Amino acid sequence: MLLRLLRVHLRPYLGPLSVVLVLQLVQAVANLFLPSLNADLIDDGVARGDTGVILRLGTVMLGVTLVQVVCAVGAVWAGARVAMSVGRDVRGAVFDHVQTFSARELGHFGAPSLITRTTNDVQQVQMVVFMILTIVVAAPVMMVGGVVMALREDVRLSGLLLVVVPVLMALLGFAIARMRPLFGQMQTRIDRINRVLREQITGIRVVRAFVRDAHERERFGDANAELMRVAVAVGRLMALVFPSVFLIMNLSSAAVLWFGAGRVEDGSMQVGSLVAFLSYLMQILMSVMMAVMMFMMVPRAEVSAERISAVLGTSSTVVPPARPVTAPVTGRVELRGAGFAYPGADEPVLRAVDLVAEPGRTTAIIGSTGAGKTTLLQTIPRLYDVTAGQVLLDGVDVRDLALEDVWRRIGLVPQRPFLFSGTVADNLRYGDADASDDDLWDALEVAQAAEFVRAMGGLEAAVTQGGSNVSGGQRQRLAIARALVRRPAVYLFDDAFSALDLATDAALRTALAPRTREATVIVVAQRVSTIRHADQILVLDDGAVVGRGTHDELLATSETYREIVESQITAEEMA
Repeated sequence: MLLRLLRVHLRPYLGPLSVVLVLQLVQAVANLFLPSLNADLIDDGVARGDTGVILRLGTVMLGVTLVQVVCAVGAVWAGARVAMSVGRDVRGAVFDHVQTFSARELGHFGAPSLITRTTNDVQQVQMVVFMILTIVVAAPVMMVGGVVMALREDVRLSGLLLVVVPVLMALLGFAIARMRPLFGQMQTRIDRINRVLREQITGIRVVRAFVRDAHERERFGDANAELMRVAVAVGRLMALVFPSVFLIMNLSSAAVLWFGAGRVEDGSMQVGSLVAFLSYLMQILMSVMMAVMMFMMVPRAEVSAERISAVLGTSSTVVPPARPVTAPVTGRVELRGAGFAYPGADEPVLRAVDLVAEPGRTTAIIGSTGAGKTTLLQTIPRLYDVTAGQVLLDGVDVRDLALEDVWRRIGLVPQRPFLFSGTVADNLRYGDADASDDDLWDALEVAQAAEFVRAMGGLEAAVTQGGSNVSGGQRQRLAIARALVRRPAVYLFDDAFSALDLATDAALRTALAPRTREATVIVVAQRVSTIRHADQILVLDDGAVVGRGTHDELLATSETYREIVESQITAEEMA
């Protein structure tokens, strides 16, 4: 998965990649050249007291070092730019793909996991790309070149490499085999911490209201401790690997000096060659250590790449049509035998629902909790696609209309309205980016929100993320105003008046009537007083329509509706 992901996202950067590879190659060759020059300087210059040779070779070494430094800096700079660009592209690809998800896919992954995959997982892939670009050429060239140059200095002494390198490779294999499952657990634990933290921050009022601070601290503590245990297990492996590598390097150096001293003494090897051999050995072992570092990061990046690919490989159940159909905007909504069932569910959420909502009329949907009211409403703007039957908008199946065309015709006020961080004006202009201030104030007046917005400081008053600095009723009214600014052909109100007091509810519905006179209005409500004057009311029970008609007709014909009414309204009010 990691290779597949990188193959796709590194393709646009083949030019900079070539530059990185060339710079790394030149840097590695320069590094390999230096010990040989140093050996000649010692043997031909220092040992013989020849100052001219020392100056000449020293100047050459200085020049090679400058080339090596320039190439190293350039390679790291170019590699960092490519790695950061790949991270940006992958993050953007995940974000763009998530935007195509329907509510079903969002629910499957969950917001905390999607946040982790877009941030932490992408960062792991980004870091391994950086490590690859700074090591992938230099390490193999230094390793192979070091072996060749070491053989060139002394073949017999090079026999130590046959022992040292396999030991280091075995250590590397052991570390990778143990770390990969641990890194998989680590990403899952990060998901859990994000989920718990997000719930606690979002639900802080509930936590305090029910005096559950200690319980939430314990939940977070457990999630934190689980992550710590995995991180400690990874740290123990690293604590074993790196000292072991340095121990092998130091023992190898001691072995070279021990065996090399005898060869220098018997004249079969010069001092400069021994120093050069020791340098090449260190280069070989450092290359292996760099490879160890890179391959220790690869398992975690592989896990992250799999998680990212799982998101990118998930297709939305809401698929745009290949050849979108155009239709005149009238606002007529029709459901024909509409049904919806979640994959693997024993029972469908909706069963053979028929509904016609005409422009200029208000259609209300009521039923007990879990009857399928919200799901029914969400099939109209294609937040979900029906699994049976059809949903038609302006006489065309919504699956045959371009998604933007569907959304452009609809103004949705969801059950839990969400406000974005910014200002009141920013949030209202989500409905229409070109709306004037007068349009915004007009919508606020209709939504019964103008008074408290003025008290907040006007259209430029700050709104925090999620609208946490306003009450539930104020959030609902701002969401209604946002839909009014849009002036759509179809208004969908999903229990959008539930947080309003009766007086505000009545005033809002009275002001709303002339604004929506030519539009189709579909209202989901729990409160009978909100929908009793609707032109038609659908009564849902267990996903099926069990009653249809006006308030008075349903009182006479629908036992389910009558039970709902009796639970909310006194006998005198019914009369």
